[in-house]
Amino acid sequence: MSLTKSKLRVCVVIPAFNESSVIGDVVKDVVKTFKSTPYSTEIVVVNDSSKDNTAAVAKKSGATVINHILNTGAGGATATGLSYAQQNNFDIACTMDADGQHDSKDVVEGVHQIIVRKADLLIGSRLINNQGMSKVKVLGNKGLSLITYVLFGINSTDSQSGLRIYSRTALEQLRWKTSGYEFCSEMLWRAKQIGLKIDEYPIKAIYTDYSRSKGQNNWNAINIVKSLLKRRITEILG
Repeated sequence: MSLTKSKLRVCVVIPAFNESSVIGDVVKDVVKTFKSTPYSTEIVVVNDSSKDNTAAVAKKSGATVINHILNTGAGGATATGLSYAQQNNFDIACTMDADGQHDSKDVVEGVHQIIVRKADLLIGSRLINNQGMSKVKVLGNKGLSLITYVLFGINSTDSQSGLRIYSRTALEQLRWKTSGYEFCSEMLWRAKQIGLKIDEYPIKAIYTDYSRSKGQNNWNAINIVKSLLKRRITEILG
């Protein structure tokens, strides 16, 4: 990446569904954190057909808001946000969760790391140092990472992480077909297929009662595995 930091345009994408109670604080924290960096930054909240005031709160807090008329799921909302970043010629995009689980300082560090490492897709891994994660969540995430390796041959300590950093090349080339949470693993698969450089770096997870209630549960992992397996078999046979 040849641009200097002072010229880099960074888009922070936050997919959100019924997050009005926390999205304001999340957006304000990202705005505050990036103000002390040399990057030119825009925060984009993709309001995935929320039934509450997510859109209004996000806009008031300083975000650009894209509204979905229909709920498309985490994968669909993420695709919309990254498409916005690509169409508006951002150099780097980041995705993070709307529930307050991610530290905005880790997002900034990810931007720095993707430049230094010259990666295309950088995963913020909670499993490199899993302090604060429940044993159940650790087990579930490790299980899905193992499935990602078995199905697609990709080693990742935290294949389900929502904190990800994308190069301009990734914005232009990376696409996926699933719209639910299984897109996290499929994205890695598609990145590998087109030869993107995938890397990861350690992040911390901020767990509150709210973020725990909003996250995936291990039973949902079964549905994710079914969807990934079906897609994998379909493409092998097709």
